[in-house]
Amino acid sequence: MSFNIDRVVSSLRNARSVLPRTKDQAGRVLPLPSPRIVTDAVSDLTSSLFPRRFGGARAASNEALDYFVGHTLGRALDALQAQVIRELAFTASLSSEGLVDAEQTAQSIVQEFADGLPAILEVLYTDVRAAYDGDPSAKSQDEVLLSFPGVKAIIHHRLAHALYKLDLPIIARIIAESSHSQTGIDIHPGAEVGGSFFIDHGTGVVIGETAVIGERVRLYQAVTLGAKRFSVDESGALVKGQPRHPIVEDDVVVYAGATILGRVTIGRGSVIGGNVWLTRSVPPGSNIVQAQARSDVFDSGAGI
Repeated sequence: MSFNIDRVVSSLRNARSVLPRTKDQAGRVLPLPSPRIVTDAVSDLTSSLFPRRFGGARAASNEALDYFVGHTLGRALDALQAQVIRELAFTASLSSEGLVDAEQTAQSIVQEFADGLPAILEVLYTDVRAAYDGDPSAKSQDEVLLSFPGVKAIIHHRLAHALYKLDLPIIARIIAESSHSQTGIDIHPGAEVGGSFFIDHGTGVVIGETAVIGERVRLYQAVTLGAKRFSVDESGALVKGQPRHPIVEDDVVVYAGATILGRVTIGRGSVIGGNVWLTRSVPPGSNIVQAQARSDVFDSGAGI
């Protein structure tokens, strides 16, 4: 049995014509960063950071391990640079300013990102330790690193956040959404997250773009750090870039299902109970729980 593929291809071409296509000054359609290539690069970056755990390296000497890391890291950075060139060209097409020497600019950006990897790794060690210390079921830090969704999410986030700060929002968002699809944890790459961060279980956690999270913070599943409302301009379009998500100070614990909305501050050392809905700031050391349900018994219609 044969299919009329040509007819379908023609129909798909016609359907695509309604979508906007970004072009350069010469009128050529610009390719966008590839999610598949970016995801593969992140996998290599993770192997470079943790070569024995994720890279499968069995090298006995530091020299041999360095060779593995160098080879894997080089492959990741080469792939990343090609995608950065695509994003830079796309961004330049949206403004009146042209892009001068995209390859050199991309190389400089990727080198800056690479130079920051040791600092990222140091913070990730604190995240792994926090997950191990915070979960009585964890038998080792290696178990935590290899299998906990919250740890996978924070590895992706710290890489994505570094690229976000280098003005690569598309690539950063691709990394964040790849992690989201794997873990059920949705962290916008713009969110600022301090060290020793632990998300337990994790499914359904949402952390917005302008959220600021301090040191040693712990979240449980289905926690939302979201926006309460969105400002609009005179034309009714959303105003972008305004701080609209919570600030969570050091040593805060937020239990499952809690929803914290708006640019509010959760004071240091506070505990937010499960399923709490919170739209106001609370001082340090607060213990916020749901209102207690009250049960009354009425006789002979007295409750009417």
